[in-house]
Amino acid sequence: MAPIVLYHFPMSPPSRSALLVARNLGLDVEVKILNLMAGEHMTEDFLKINPQHTVPTLVDDDYVLWESKAIATYLVEQHRPDSALYPSDPRKRGLINRMLYFDSTVLFARAFAAIGPVMRAGAKSIPQERKDAIGEALSTLNGFLEGQDWVTGEDCTVADLCLLASVSSLEVRERELQLE
Repeated sequence: MAPIVLYHFPMSPPSRSALLVARNLGLDVEVKILNLMAGEHMTEDFLKINPQHTVPTLVDDDYVLWESKAIATYLVEQHRPDSALYPSDPRKRGLINRMLYFDSTVLFARAFAAIGPVMRAGAKSIPQERKDAIGEALSTLNGFLEGQDWVTGEDCTVADLCLLASVSSLEVRERELQLE
């Protein structure tokens, strides 16, 4: 059996979230770092693997998957189906999925809209409305954590690991964001 391969870019929160899940599960994963800034995700070889040229991208034997949340849940279901990171109970999964979607469509989306122009296009500032949108998303996240250690209850799940990757990126960019 070939090792699991994860194409990864360390600065990418989604890429870090997939790696966090793999590591938390104790999986033997070969990490292949792609330098997106140098265009390594646009090579002919990588485009054959992932025509959307995104990271993370997972190769597990002959199975190829991209999109971090899909990778996170797949790793649990395929390799550690009894893990509390993504339990089989449909109600628990529903709560986890809700938080995965919150991360994708609210928190990470707002963070990328604010930080992306600074990182990719050299923008000198972030508009206040984008900072406010991130602040609102973080307040919502804090509400989910009120009275508990993890976003869906008693156990750390794939949602917590994905949210950790997004929030840690905001911490790194705190100076530009100046959130209140």
